[in-house]
Amino acid sequence: MAKEKDNAANLLYETSAPATYQDVLDAPPHKVAEVVYGTLYTHPRPAMPHAWASSGLGSKLGEPFNFRRDGPGGWWIVDEPELHLGDDIVVPDLAGWRRERMPEFPDAAYCALAPDWACEVLSPSTLALDRGAKQTICAREKVRHLWFVDPDARSLEAFELLSGSWVPLSKLTGDALVSLPPFDAVQFSLSDLWATPAQTPR
Repeated sequence: MAKEKDNAANLLYETSAPATYQDVLDAPPHKVAEVVYGTLYTHPRPAMPHAWASSGLGSKLGEPFNFRRDGPGGWWIVDEPELHLGDDIVVPDLAGWRRERMPEFPDAAYCALAPDWACEVLSPSTLALDRGAKQTICAREKVRHLWFVDPDARSLEAFELLSGSWVPLSKLTGDALVSLPPFDAVQFSLSDLWATPAQTPR
């Protein structure tokens, strides 16, 4: 058995063999599985506030940038794509590719081309991995923009990769208006990502 870390239980099981794609395929179907620097990480599907924030952001960006509805188009923005980046297998909550870099959408189970933008919706069980090793992998693979959305803190942090280092662009909270690179062609309220009664459909 390859070494595995269950984020929810905070347990680490190690053998001499690094985890592989087969370990991802063999993971329980109700878990999200990733291989980061040879370790298999598994964690449960996101809680509902997390899912609402992720879905809301995908909707806000998908209409103008995927479909050119009141926006410039030119992107593929995808929920939870499986990315094979070198020996690492990661599943960001959202990722986007400029169509000039990826003219055709892959007909495959995963994508081996690093995205131009990635976003992690933070939860207590995945925060350390998202802000740690996965952020380092994004820098290594030259992902230009990285966002962190935190439903508990009701915040959005945006970073840009410059000369191999992450430079913070902005940290927004509450109901601030969002218009940030690489999606600064549109504007929306950050409050749309929080599952408060006012935003919950009746």
